[in-house]
Formats: sequence, C-alpha cells, structure tokens
Amino acid sequence: MAAAEGDHSRAQLRTVQDVVQRAVREVIREPVIVVGASRTDSGVHARAQTAAFTVSDERRENHGPPDERLAMAINSRLPEDVLVTECRRVRDDFDPIKDCVAKGYRYSLHVSRDRPLWERKYVHHVWTELDCDAMQAGAEAIVGTHDFAAFAAAGHGRETTVRTVLACRVTRPVREKVLIDVSGTGFLWNMVRIIAGTLVEVGRGRLRAEEVAGIIASRDRRNAGPTLPAQGLCLEWVHYDGDDASRLGAFGVTL
Repeated sequence: MAAAEGDHSRAQLRTVQDVVQRAVREVIREPVIVVGASRTDSGVHARAQTAAFTVSDERRENHGPPDERLAMAINSRLPEDVLVTECRRVRDDFDPIKDCVAKGYRYSLHVSRDRPLWERKYVHHVWTELDCDAMQAGAEAIVGTHDFAAFAAAGHGRETTVRTVLACRVTRPVREKVLIDVSGTGFLWNMVRIIAGTLVEVGRGRLRAEEVAGIIASRDRRNAGPTLPAQGLCLEWVHYDGDDASRLGAFGVTL
C-alpha cells in the first residue's frame, strides 16, 4: 500500500504499506502481504486508498474477527497518520490493482502572497495570481487517451506511456485556493504532479492553453511544466465495478 512511497531501493524508507502490513500481521498472526490499489510518492496523501490481504482458510473460518472489530484492531496498532476507515470481506480473487477501473487525484494550490499556515502540509504555495480560465482551457487538452511521455518522470519503468484521462478540471472554491482534479484509468510516475505544474505555468502566463496539446504530442518531458511538490497531491478515490470495494476505498491515509 503506497500512499507514501519513494525510492524503492531504500529499504529503510518508511512506507504506508509497511506500517499497515505490520499492523495486520500482528492482528491476524499470519505473514500476510498487503497490496494497495495505487502507489504514491513520499509526501503524497491518500484520502481513500484501497488495499487487500488474504488469510488462510483456517484463520478465516475459525478465528477471523468481524469486519468492524478487525478495523478497530488494526487501527490500534497504526501510527497517528494512518487510519483504516473500513474493512470488508471480498471474493478470493479480488485484486485491488487489476480490478480498479478508475481513480481520482486532487492537487491543491494555495494562491496568495501570504504562505499557508493551517494547510501547509496539504497544499502547494503559489505566490503569483493564476488565470483559472486559461488553466481550465489547458486542462481540456489533457482529457482523452494520449501518449503522456511528456508528463512522466524519467525512469517510470512502464512498457507504454499511453494513458486515458477521464476528466481534468480546475476550480476555485475560495479566492486563495485553486484545485486541480484529475481522474483516469491509470497514471504514470509523477504524471498528475507534472500535469498540475504545466497548468500552473498556463495560469501564470508562461505557457498558452493551446500549447498543452502540442506538449502532449511532442512526447518530450522538457516541454511540460515542472513536477510540483508532493504535499499538494491527494488520492481522493479509487473505483471498482461491483460490490468488492466502495468508491472511497478501505483506507484513509495522510502522510
């Protein structure tokens, strides 16, 4: 489970998957593997991660606690920045990664000359004013099935950089906050943070909205905007067909 994963080569790095897995093992008393629906970089938050693990038939039939008690037991062993919001029994072949049909991220910007105080761990501070109408015009070019090589970090490790973005929307609920919501069937490493960085460049006037389509077509990372910091990004929801997992997932995580 990876709402806060970074360099996988550094075994000492603290990850959400590791702390949840250790808590589950203490409760279940079996060497289970916890698999999350979405891997996120260190510092990225997750409001609704979904993860799954499998226990032995003997444990499930004779000793498995009811779902509500299981959630409480796991939470009692978790640190204060990770919380299980629901436990639910699913079919034996449920796969939180392969069975996921869509997921949604939100990137939050604090737009003001004054730095954020209460939300400083959950937003990216932008000092200059942003043109949200221009940002939305640029966001419309993101929607669809494209080769997003220009929006992927080097070393992403994927066989293909073609992805489908279902929606990309820029809103401003209050004067000092701009939200970039992106949903899709799957994302590349740093893809949403690079999309957000590109749209911020549009909002600042450093790029034109009509240039975004050309950036995608170029497949060149150098043409897109910067990768914005991790703390402004949050995995908001993970969606599955059927009843195996709710739209809000099973874990609420903030790191």
